[in-house]
Amino acid sequence: MPSFDDVTHAVRDIVTSPRLTYRQRLHQLALAAEDLLPYPEISADARRAIDEGVVCDLAEGHAPYRPRYVLPDYATALRQGSDYLELDPPQSLEEAVDFLQILYHHIPSITGLPVYFGDLDTILGPYLDDTWTDDRLDRLFTRFWRYLDRTIPDAFAHANIGPDDTPITRSILRVDRALAQVVPNLTLKWDPVVSGDGLLREAAVAIAEVNKPHIANDPLIRRDFPEGYGVVSCYNTLPLGGGSHTLVRLNLHASLAHHTGSIERYLTRTLPDHVELTFEVMEARIRFLVEEAAFYEHSFLVDEGLIHPERFTAMFGIFGVAELVEGLLPGCTYGRHDEAADLARQVIDTIADIVRSRPVPYCRNDRALLHAQSGIADDVGVTAGARVRIGAEPELVDHILTVAPHHPRFPAGISDIFALERSVRANPQAIADVTKGAFARGMREITFNVEGSDLVRVTGYMVRLSDVEKLRREASRINSTGLGADSIENWRLLDRVPRVIGMETDPRMRSLLRSG
Repeated sequence: MPSFDDVTHAVRDIVTSPRLTYRQRLHQLALAAEDLLPYPEISADARRAIDEGVVCDLAEGHAPYRPRYVLPDYATALRQGSDYLELDPPQSLEEAVDFLQILYHHIPSITGLPVYFGDLDTILGPYLDDTWTDDRLDRLFTRFWRYLDRTIPDAFAHANIGPDDTPITRSILRVDRALAQVVPNLTLKWDPVVSGDGLLREAAVAIAEVNKPHIANDPLIRRDFPEGYGVVSCYNTLPLGGGSHTLVRLNLHASLAHHTGSIERYLTRTLPDHVELTFEVMEARIRFLVEEAAFYEHSFLVDEGLIHPERFTAMFGIFGVAELVEGLLPGCTYGRHDEAADLARQVIDTIADIVRSRPVPYCRNDRALLHAQSGIADDVGVTAGARVRIGAEPELVDHILTVAPHHPRFPAGISDIFALERSVRANPQAIADVTKGAFARGMREITFNVEGSDLVRVTGYMVRLSDVEKLRREASRINSTGLGADSIENWRLLDRVPRVIGMETDPRMRSLLRSG
């Protein structure tokens, strides 16, 4: 437990920080108070694994009293109204938007703000009638988008659209591209049969300008979530009407530092031991949330059927695959040598098999879900998830072929960021073609950063470079700007090598595009 003086200094640092707004100070003070409580009971080995950085709880707090991620069933809320909020079911599109704006402020998460705004075109579609022209829709969603950015200032807050190509889908793409806001983050669920090439082309045009939306392989992901799913935060896929109790991650780079011996010994002894310690921390946190904090017994979201405890899971995160593989295979570079890619698959397969077979209390189907965690600002010298190290990226085709085989193993999400040269703005169809080819190779989702945009992707969330520059002088109203600024500096995120997409640069591009 920290001493009284330590607590006093920590609180003083929060309330006097020039980089925090009033509401950001309020949130940080709540976290400081939570950490005055003892950590959920774990073994000495698990405590040591946390202290040594092998296991990381992502600063969720010593006494978890709310789930990390909550994905309400907003369609049900709109249909039935809310007794708790004294709201009748909306009767028009404008009333439905007003309803959602009220409801969002009562959705908990690890950030203190909602991370999921819903599949907006799907849930709002029933309220569309012939009076809604494109211009009128654009004016409505411009107001809605500004409301979200100004009142829920956190880049982990995520809206989904697709796979159907509707007037609302197109309006959201137009408005999001025109406003170029950090909030909301945006994912297009794309299905080649349902969505069609036209919608993908429109998304590619937006990506070329503002690096949004992120694109999800809807047919592949739906197989893992028959109840429906949402994409939230840093591209985490979770059950609709549920979410994730917690996200605990295993630092594979730190794991290697505690290993001696052969690769086989690592795969059969060290790695399984560290996986089990990660599960121990995860279970302790889940039990506190469910049994002691009793969140699900005291939430109107449960009472009104907007979330269901049995649809909540836990996320088993991993990161540092690149450093682990390169440490076990001196002289090999992940992304450039086949031996490194093969070993990465062995490591991921070993973890995935354990996660798939090991029961976890209070989780959907009694299992946690594997997640390639996108990293945090403090991960200096450790690569996010199963990504290739920044600066070591191979040509685009090799990059896709290196990471694509991992994607089916991560039902809770995996992301890879492909940096593109700014000339792609003259040919956004290339972005659509690469997306189709990558999905044909088994990628769950794909994300691009096009050179020259003020709005850039950090790990999975967005920041504006102009906001990062202003942060040197004053606090930012966007909660995640500080995290983005630290990540840009610590990770050298702007050093990703932008690639030109062209068949003339790599003849294998023809094969990739044909496969799509």
